[in-house]
Amino acid sequence: MNKFWSCFLLLIWVAFFAPLQSSGQDTVIVKTGEIERNFGKKIMLLKDQEHRIDVKAALTNQEYTRLNTPVPNLGVTNATYWLKFLIKNESSRSDLMLRLALPTIDYLDFFIVDSSQKVIRHEATGDRLVYASRKFDNPIPTLRFNLERHKTYTILLKIHGGEQLQVPLTVGNSSSLIDEIQNASIIFGLYIGIISVMFIYNLFLFISTKDKSYLYYIVYILIIGLTQANFQGYAFKYLWPDNTWLSTHAVYILSSLAALSAIEFMKQFLHTRDFLPTLHKTLNFFYLPYLIALLSTFFGDLNLGYQIIQVTAVAAAMYMLIIAFMVYLKGFRPAKFFLLAWSVFLLGVCSFVLKDYNILEYNTLTYNMMPFGSALEVVLLSFALADKINTFKKEKEESQAQALRISLENEQLIKQQNVELEQKVNERTLELQESNSTLELTLKDLKEAQSQLVDSEKMAGLGQLTAGIAHEINNPINFVTSNIKPLELDIEELNEVINMYENLKLDEDLNTQIHAIESFKKRIDLDFVRDEIKSLLSGIGEGAKRTAEIIRSLKNFSRLDENDCKFVDLNEGLDSTLVLVRNTFPANFNIEKNYGNLPKVECMPGKINQVFMNLISNAIQAIKGKAQSDEEEKLTISTWHEDDQVKISIKDTGPGMSEEVKQKIFEPFFTTKDVGEGTGLGLSIVFRIIENHHGQIDVLTKVNHGTEFIITLPVTSR
Repeated sequence: MNKFWSCFLLLIWVAFFAPLQSSGQDTVIVKTGEIERNFGKKIMLLKDQEHRIDVKAALTNQEYTRLNTPVPNLGVTNATYWLKFLIKNESSRSDLMLRLALPTIDYLDFFIVDSSQKVIRHEATGDRLVYASRKFDNPIPTLRFNLERHKTYTILLKIHGGEQLQVPLTVGNSSSLIDEIQNASIIFGLYIGIISVMFIYNLFLFISTKDKSYLYYIVYILIIGLTQANFQGYAFKYLWPDNTWLSTHAVYILSSLAALSAIEFMKQFLHTRDFLPTLHKTLNFFYLPYLIALLSTFFGDLNLGYQIIQVTAVAAAMYMLIIAFMVYLKGFRPAKFFLLAWSVFLLGVCSFVLKDYNILEYNTLTYNMMPFGSALEVVLLSFALADKINTFKKEKEESQAQALRISLENEQLIKQQNVELEQKVNERTLELQESNSTLELTLKDLKEAQSQLVDSEKMAGLGQLTAGIAHEINNPINFVTSNIKPLELDIEELNEVINMYENLKLDEDLNTQIHAIESFKKRIDLDFVRDEIKSLLSGIGEGAKRTAEIIRSLKNFSRLDENDCKFVDLNEGLDSTLVLVRNTFPANFNIEKNYGNLPKVECMPGKINQVFMNLISNAIQAIKGKAQSDEEEKLTISTWHEDDQVKISIKDTGPGMSEEVKQKIFEPFFTTKDVGEGTGLGLSIVFRIIENHHGQIDVLTKVNHGTEFIITLPVTSR
């Protein structure tokens, strides 16, 4: 009978009381000095898709299922989950701790139920509550509670979140877990220290080098550091403890920004625009899924946003790895370091994501692979940037050597061109000397003046100038020589009259002799001869005066002291230049002078006159070359004084220039003239002369609206 009652009572206990205590579960036993980790197989799971189950219903619900993994992985879902397990305190102390290593969880409700199914403790935490509401100050949700020794309690956890819900649980005595928490904080502190050092180091490098790669890199480091700090819960604790919206959405925002900043850094660092222009453009397509993910989270669908971010992150990481490898195959050395660094980080990202999908086991290593990989990546990329600087330094040295070689070749070419130009000048000068022997002395002076005008290495248009001056001088000289013969005849007739008076014979009939003289005077028309002599002498004087004016202008233009700085009147230099080019003026042409009251300017007069000659000659040639000529073409020359500077404007009504031509006019050997009509050195020499005088030359031009050159010179040389 006793056996019968014993068996009966055992059946009653199993049927009614055992389900309340165990429900088929194992009990989590807490022992002194031990920490119970990842006890997912001792946990029962209830899914609440409609968010309607409260704690009382959760206690009595019969739809719990047993978990078969050490770490519960609830996936990415909008449902609410209830986790239930039994716990028994067999340690020497009553104070225990329960940690859920998911710092970014949105909601976590913690319930302790005693054997009578009474809730004796309830605590809520998560990102949807301000940080100050946490009873235990730690970024990772940590619940501190007391349980009587040797008694069994039921623990209920209500969980809801938008991201991957992996629930790694740890329980133990407070003293043991506090040591573990401190160690975790130290490890993350080391990580943040590495990130901070790399950020400051590369910030100084960016300030020093102005290399955009460093700017993109420090932005990337900052975002990566914030992302990892958010994953570990420290961003919520220290940066936005009262902003629950940001604490909930930061994981989505920072993950997206981290990926996009990595893409932009890779573009800049690997020069994908140059090496792989097509693939460079396709990288921008990744902005779209991240934008969709962020919009989804902003409109409340956190699960969809997280799934898009996870899939896009893996795709982008692999795509970037392929691009880096292709750039490396093209011989770009920094790509090798980028490949190594990105492979390490990619390993961390993939491990973290594969952990979320239960492909890899959840443990301390897989959980920390992303921060570990990002720290190592940051260090390796810093080495890559340093190597890139060395590469650029080497390329710069090679380019400087090449530039020096090209400069020497150009110098040799200019010397050769100058020799040829000088030969042509000498030949043309010789021809002019042979063509008019009467102007030998004048041409000799002119040659000396011309040689002062020409910079021994650049004055390509001296032959044309000489021909024009010769033409100017030839006109008054011809006028003089044409008057000499008539003057000789008139003087002979006067001499004959004088001789007749001197030969009067006093012993003969004077009246007859005087009558003969008067008859001769009437025959030669003595009054006319006198007037003609005056006219001829006046013409000869005018010719000599014009010749002297031309010679004086030429000497003033050439200035034998051109290599010495002197204070000169620039208005006088402009007038002298106009005299020398007067013969080149077209028929329908007018010069307008707007001279200001200028102080004398310290300069090399010959060089400045050479500038005036080049600009005025170019203006006249431009006007002559117009396809359609206006009724009257005009060259306007203006001068004025501003502060300690003088300005000279030479403006023509020529055809003007396009913007493309304007950008090249000061380049040596650039010319828009036909072959044989110019060497392209004139404006190059003008630019250098003005530059040597510490001045400035500006060009205002528009097609079919003429051109204006504005020269700015300091009054005194610096």
